[in-house]
Amino acid sequence: MHLKSLSLVNFKNYKQVEITLNEKINCFVGENGVGKTNILDAVHYLALCKSNLNPVDTQNIMYDQDFSVIQGIFERLGKEENIYCGIRRQKKKQFRRNQKEYQKLSEHIGLIPLVMISPFDSILINGGSEERRKFMNGVIAQYSRVYLDNLIQYNRALTQRNKQLKDFAGKNNFNRDMLEIWDEQLIRFGEPLFDERCRFVEDLVPVFGDFYKHVSGDREIVTLTYQAQLQNSGFREGLKHSLDKDRILQYTTFGIHKDDLGMELDGHNLKKNGSQGQQKTFLIALKLAEFEFIRKLMEIPPILLLDDVFDKFDANRVKQIIQLVAENNFGQIFITDTSESRLLGILREIPADHSVYRISSGGRVQLMDA
Repeated sequence: MHLKSLSLVNFKNYKQVEITLNEKINCFVGENGVGKTNILDAVHYLALCKSNLNPVDTQNIMYDQDFSVIQGIFERLGKEENIYCGIRRQKKKQFRRNQKEYQKLSEHIGLIPLVMISPFDSILINGGSEERRKFMNGVIAQYSRVYLDNLIQYNRALTQRNKQLKDFAGKNNFNRDMLEIWDEQLIRFGEPLFDERCRFVEDLVPVFGDFYKHVSGDREIVTLTYQAQLQNSGFREGLKHSLDKDRILQYTTFGIHKDDLGMELDGHNLKKNGSQGQQKTFLIALKLAEFEFIRKLMEIPPILLLDDVFDKFDANRVKQIIQLVAENNFGQIFITDTSESRLLGILREIPADHSVYRISSGGRVQLMDA
C-alpha cells in the first residue's frame, strides 16, 4: 500500500500544491518553519481523519481562507482509493472514500494504517497517563473496529456517569439505581477494552525489546508494563468500593480510563532517569514496534512518517535507523530533515528507491534530481 499523489488547497501554509510521490522513500528537506511537517500532517489527516498537531480542524485552514482540502490517491491491495478531506469554517468536516461520504469518521479508521514518529512523541514519556492511553487506543483502533466501537461507547457512558455524579452533588440527593445504569455500561464496554489492551501490551513487549536493542546497540534493558486497576479488582467490585470517593470528587475514579503504561530503563523510571538520547531511542523503538505489530495483524505495511527524528542523533545512528526502515518489510516512508547534505549522504549508501523534495518558504515544493 502506498500514497501515489497528494493534493493540498489552503492547507496551513500551502495555497495549492500537488505532489507525485515515490512508493518507497519520500524525503522533504528545508529550513525550520517552511512547512515540511505540514506535508506529513496532511498524510496523517487522510489516514486517521485528524491532524497530529492541532485537534481544531478549522485552525489548519490557511489563515485568510474559508476552506481547506486534502486529497490523496492511494494504491491499496491492488486498487486505487481516492480519499478526500474537506474542512470549512463553521461546518462539519467532510470525509469521502471514492466520492462516497462517510456517515461516521470511525468507519474510515484502519483503511489506511499509519505510524508517525515525531518530536511530539516525547509527551508519551513526559505527559500524563492520558497520553499513554491515547497511544494504546490509537494503535489498537487501527486494526480492531470492535475495540474502537467499544471505546466510543465506554467514553459516552463515562461522560454520563460523571455528569450524574455532578448532578447529585448539585441537588444534594443521590439515586443509586440511576448510577447503576451507567455502571453496567462501563462494565459491558470496559471489560473487553481491558482484555484487548492486555493482549496488545503482551504481544508488543518482545517486538519493542528487539527494536530497542537494534537502535541502541543493546546498551540497556528496557521494560514496558501495562498498569490497570482491573488487574487487582473486578470491574463491578471496583466501582462499588470507589463509590464514596466518586461522590466526593464528582467523577469516576475506577475504570480503564485510569490505565497507564509503565516505562523503565535498567529498572528505573524512564522519565526521571533517562537521558534525552535514551528517551528518544525508547520512543523510536516503541513506534517501530507499533509499526511491526500493525503490519503483522493487518498484513499491510503501514505508511511510516518520520518527522525530524534525527535531531540529537549522530550520523551513524541516523544511517542505522534509515537502513532498518528501508528493509523489505517496511512500505512507504516519509522523512523530514533540516540537513539536506546529511540525508542525501545516507541515501546514497542505501539501495532503496527514493525521491527528495526541497521545501522553501511560501509553500513551494521542488522535486530534486536523483
